[in-house]
Amino acid sequence: MDEHLMVIDDQYTGEVSQGSAPQRRTISGGTITKMSVGPMDNNAYLIVCSATGQSLLIDAANEAERLSQLIDENAPTLTLIVTTHQHADHWQALADIAGGTASPTAAHSLDAEPLPVTPDRLLDDEETVSVGELTLTTIHLRGHTPGSIALALTDSESGVTHLFTGDSLFPGGVGKTSGPGEFTQLLDDVSAKLFGAYGDDTIVYPGHGRDTTLGAERPHLDEWRARGW
Repeated sequence: MDEHLMVIDDQYTGEVSQGSAPQRRTISGGTITKMSVGPMDNNAYLIVCSATGQSLLIDAANEAERLSQLIDENAPTLTLIVTTHQHADHWQALADIAGGTASPTAAHSLDAEPLPVTPDRLLDDEETVSVGELTLTTIHLRGHTPGSIALALTDSESGVTHLFTGDSLFPGGVGKTSGPGEFTQLLDDVSAKLFGAYGDDTIVYPGHGRDTTLGAERPHLDEWRARGW
């Protein structure tokens, strides 16, 4: 093995930290690789279609060099870079990665303006994103930012959905909001569009920190609403 190749941990736990090896999970027809980048422990996710080599990067958040190496060695064709929302910690490496790979970029129209690269594609609620033979659905979740989105990828064999939630849903609660109105909006959207649409075995991949499942979080929805955050 080339000692300069990036080491990837195939024993997936979802527990990564800045500087740790990325972790890779195999699903039907593809892989999901999770890497922590930057001082705010941002998660970047690389989804690769096994049949075609087409790939999707969710949040080119930071550490362009490490992300570039991950892509160069594991993503034969980077088809699209999706930014989940406009906050700067989620796009520090976007210009470098988009420029270096010539990959098109995408985001929701309401969060497009602050991005350093004008999106080639504007994603709205319930749009589909094709990555080779894999299909993801975009979900617009208002509240953390006006144009935050999540992406849902359902395994064709197991039926388990893999849900990439940006900063809208974490273990223990929804993302930070600027006031009670935005909090209610976010919790309402998360309750209806995520918990109301997907089963308890759905795996949640957040923008920071460890993964969770909808089943682990569902019993706490009323508690989150009562506490107001």
